[in-house]
Amino acid sequence: MSFFISQAHAAGEAAPQGGGMQMFIMLGMFAVIFYFMIYRPQAKRQKEHKNLMASMSKGDEVLTAGGLVGKITKVSEENDYIVIELNANNEVTIKKDFVSAVLPKGTLKSL
Repeated sequence: MSFFISQAHAAGEAAPQGGGMQMFIMLGMFAVIFYFMIYRPQAKRQKEHKNLMASMSKGDEVLTAGGLVGKITKVSEENDYIVIELNANNEVTIKKDFVSAVLPKGTLKSL
């Protein structure tokens, strides 16, 4: 009968458990990976965008996050709004935060 049913034997000593130090090492490795792969690139992009917003001036040609392309005609320093001229008849007032890129001079004429 023992051919189909295996015999139960008492278990020997349990394998030694790893110390808490291994857990701290793994958490440290995850923190380093998180910093270099997620936090650092995002902070760099935010810094570049902040510098872009600070450097905008009247006459710059810009691209907005909504896809509008125009020339800055007025910059309001106290409330962070700018006025963009889309063509000779249309002007739009937007927040500086929504400018995604400053285009090279002459871009509007080439469109």
